[in-house]
Amino acid sequence: MPSETQTAVGSIVSLWRYPVKSMMGEELNAVPVTQRGLLGDRAYALVDSAEGKVASAKNPRKWPGLFDFRAAYVEPPRADGTIPPVRITLPDGTIVTSQDEDVDQIVSATLGRQVALRAAPPAKPNLEEYWPDIEGLDHRDTVTDEAMPAGTFFDAAAIHLLTTSTLDALRSAYREGRFEVRRFRPNIVLRPSSPEADFTEDAWMGRTLRLGQEVRISITGPCPRCVMTTLAQGDLPSDPGILRTAAKQHHAHVGVYAKVLAGGVVKRGDTASLED
Repeated sequence: MPSETQTAVGSIVSLWRYPVKSMMGEELNAVPVTQRGLLGDRAYALVDSAEGKVASAKNPRKWPGLFDFRAAYVEPPRADGTIPPVRITLPDGTIVTSQDEDVDQIVSATLGRQVALRAAPPAKPNLEEYWPDIEGLDHRDTVTDEAMPAGTFFDAAAIHLLTTSTLDALRSAYREGRFEVRRFRPNIVLRPSSPEADFTEDAWMGRTLRLGQEVRISITGPCPRCVMTTLAQGDLPSDPGILRTAAKQHHAHVGVYAKVLAGGVVKRGDTASLED
């Protein structure tokens, strides 16, 4: 139960980890959280052998097939050990692991571009981002180079959190669109206590959120959205209207970034509480 200095604001409805950056990931029932976010999240990435940049679906013109790959660990990562090998399912169903000597050659042949699967980020990791021609974005119809946090394969922060109320608010503005969690690739999805369809996370900026009994995170800022939200994946169709709606309704911000103040284990169903 929340203490007198905490206010319950919702509960965790899903947890997601992405072992390899820009590939499909794993939905979890429980997961340890460390200073680096959900244990094992984006621990691996593909690095372009020619340019040294991290492969990212943020530039689908160069990397059109990354969402057709799925990554999962061969065994659960443990906080007291090294990150285990990762299993990658290719678009045709073939399975390779990071332990296979020819994994780089197999993945490169599928992508049509020479890459290396790496668990150690480059000294100054960066990626390319394509900005579609949509009003309200910082750039339009261009590609930019984006720096990544040193020592990681993250875009900007260790934790990405999203509420179901934000998805509901966007869905009400564009009912033809399929605003599903998969499009936005969060780590933690919360269902707010209040049922209203609004951008609940806005009120949490700069505040501390307790998840379950142990984990505390600080909400550091909004999560700007990109072309990845529009891409087809599985049965979800390509839909530029997803990003166009986010730009029109909420400055292209969907969800928030956070840093970890105290680690522990989070579980589906845990209460989320704001510290007063």
